[in-house]
Amino acid sequence: MATALTFRITTTRFDADYAPSDSSRLTTNFANLARGRERQQNLRNALMMIDRRFNDLASWDNPDGDRYTLELDIVSVGVQLTDDSEEPEFPLLEMLDIQIVDQVTGIRRHGIVGNNFSSYVRDFDFSILLPAVNEQSAEFATPRDFGELHGKLFQHFLDSPAYRERFVLPPVICISVSTSRTYSQTDNRHPILGVEYRQDAFSLTDEYFAKMGLRVRYFMPPGSVAPLAFYFRGDLLNDYSPLQLIGTISTMETFQKIYRPEIYNASAAAPAVYRPRLEHQDFARVPITYDRAERSQLAVKQGKYAEEHFLKPHGRALEQWATGRPVPVA
Repeated sequence: MATALTFRITTTRFDADYAPSDSSRLTTNFANLARGRERQQNLRNALMMIDRRFNDLASWDNPDGDRYTLELDIVSVGVQLTDDSEEPEFPLLEMLDIQIVDQVTGIRRHGIVGNNFSSYVRDFDFSILLPAVNEQSAEFATPRDFGELHGKLFQHFLDSPAYRERFVLPPVICISVSTSRTYSQTDNRHPILGVEYRQDAFSLTDEYFAKMGLRVRYFMPPGSVAPLAFYFRGDLLNDYSPLQLIGTISTMETFQKIYRPEIYNASAAAPAVYRPRLEHQDFARVPITYDRAERSQLAVKQGKYAEEHFLKPHGRALEQWATGRPVPVA
């Protein structure tokens, strides 16, 4: 059995010159944009959309709408499960970190980490394990202990010295609303996050993220056409500054306009009672190339990679650890 869980963080700048390395997860949204003949134009357009949206929301003392620019870093987290230094490190997860640059004062502010979160283990859970369980089932079912290991690994990472030494605040993971749920507008309004919505029931994703120690709230920011799902520890509305929240909104709304334009680039804003649909045709496409079908195929491929290189070789040790036999964090 493994005697230690050692986490290591590396970063890569996400800019117009970014190219995925051989170890990058190709299902990661930012990696998908950086492939093919249109890669540099894709990246320039996405980064420009992010900056424009940020300045649109951060409009105070910003008469020309160009005061701020964002610098994005890809945070890659590897985990080693044994004391043996020869044991290969497994690429556990990736996400984006944000630096907010004030071009008037020159001040740099740290944004919120967590944007575009992805992991091999989650690919396995949703693209390999879940379909296998439901292949012969008449009704939808989730596997026993679905998401438990992934959730405990994620929380263990957040509590590790590797995370605490680099990040002061916990992450916020912002993703699309679920097309399987109905969302109702509330009377709650936040000056940055906008109007709050509540779902009719927890989705499978909500339950999965809950096992990661994250609660969810749904907000439609000013100028947006659909609510976003915000998964967080602590107090979403009070733990982060307005500029930090704007950084997450502008980054993730841009990616959702690219990946789910039917919802986030629709011609009409979400009504008071809203059921998102990918079948809607009344939306505008952004000038960025993205292959949604290919991403699903890669999720299966990378789920199998996690099974072969992480879950099967270390299955017994991981099961013992996840069921309550603690392993020291390093």
